[in-house]
Amino acid sequence: MMVLRRRRVAQVGALGLFTAAAVALTGAPAAAHVTVSPSVTTAGSYTVLTFGVPHGCDTSATTKVSIKIPEQIISVTPTVNSNWTVQKVMAELNPPVKDSHGNEITQRVTEVVYTAKTPLPADLRDTFELSLKLPDAAGETLAFPAVQTCEQGETPWVEMAAAGQDPDELEYPAPTFVLTAKADAGVEEAAVQQVSQTTDEPAGGTGVVSWIALVLGALGLVAGGLALLRTRKAA
Repeated sequence: MMVLRRRRVAQVGALGLFTAAAVALTGAPAAAHVTVSPSVTTAGSYTVLTFGVPHGCDTSATTKVSIKIPEQIISVTPTVNSNWTVQKVMAELNPPVKDSHGNEITQRVTEVVYTAKTPLPADLRDTFELSLKLPDAAGETLAFPAVQTCEQGETPWVEMAAAGQDPDELEYPAPTFVLTAKADAGVEEAAVQQVSQTTDEPAGGTGVVSWIALVLGALGLVAGGLALLRTRKAA
């Protein structure tokens, strides 16, 4: 009995150490800076970027967050946040560019600035959403340097990792993500064909039309049987 209890105590202790290690690996430090979470990362696609502000400048409340937009992006639509006013900083395009509808675009959004109506307490978080079209450049890293201004001081989340450098080594990393490639056309066609085959040929390889024919045939047999019974009773 004593041996069994010791084993249980050891197991509980090991579980506690494992849990503590897991918390240490997945806790606040990994999300302690301003981050960006794209709804879609596919190159050339439309996406919604969610920027998270997890805390203030040490113990000081946040009053403004400025997000710089990469040069490859022309248009940005910010989502309204009730506690913040939003401003799009524009710059002239020389030469102008055409949008997908053939319209001439003479300006691009260079920065989006959210200013707090009421300062965001240092121990609370908030998010900002930007809708935009991603550049058609798979494999490229997009960076959105952000400056967090507080009642006392500011934090520039603008550092970029050098070639071969671990981004986790940066003290104030800029929010970034990598553009992914579009799905291969051959893969998409194969997937469509697979769905079509699954729809047309259920288990056993029998198509929908075949099943309908079987059902109609069974109904015909039933009707024929009932007619035969009626004929015998009449005789």
